[in-house]
Amino acid sequence: MTEFWEKAFKDKQEMWGSEPAKSAVLTKDFFVEHKIKNLLIPGIGYGRNAQVFIDNGMTVTGIEISKTAIDLAQKHFGNGLTIYHGSVAEMPFDDKSFDGIFCYGLIYLLDKDERKKLIQDCFNQLTENGYMVFTAITKDAPTYGRGTLISKDRFEMFGGVKIFFYDKETIEEEFGSTGLFEVSEVTENYPFYLIKCRKNKNA
Repeated sequence: MTEFWEKAFKDKQEMWGSEPAKSAVLTKDFFVEHKIKNLLIPGIGYGRNAQVFIDNGMTVTGIEISKTAIDLAQKHFGNGLTIYHGSVAEMPFDDKSFDGIFCYGLIYLLDKDERKKLIQDCFNQLTENGYMVFTAITKDAPTYGRGTLISKDRFEMFGGVKIFFYDKETIEEEFGSTGLFEVSEVTENYPFYLIKCRKNKNA
């Protein structure tokens, strides 16, 4: 996966533009409401979703697999943004806890074991009463069922990208033990679920 994303960022640079995703704006509103101050963004890319959180007083730490994407982010943010270079599979990169985690457009690129590990690793780095928000592509996406079937609801397409498509049942199955409390739908370039979890003493 490293080679794929490194090539993508080298070839296309800031391929999604500079505006934050709709999910990032919605999550920013939610985090502001709940007074989130320290935020982790696994798969931060070149940082387009970071600015909206920083503008609202949050300290952002990122994880990114592509060195090119990190270089692009640092052109914008300088040293004001800490980004660990590596795969989310290698989490945690530090012993910090975060009261908010925002994971956009990443979870569905992983296989089942990797998804389980990412969810648990994020949950482990949350503070007590912290929140984590994930976006996951839904089966309503026009690309569902295209490409080469790898396993149930997972297909390879776009020259090597492997995508897992979620429904409500798989969300419950994968997030149910990590404080899942709300699932809503949001339309970006694809239809997404916005998945919210909270860490509390009973979780």
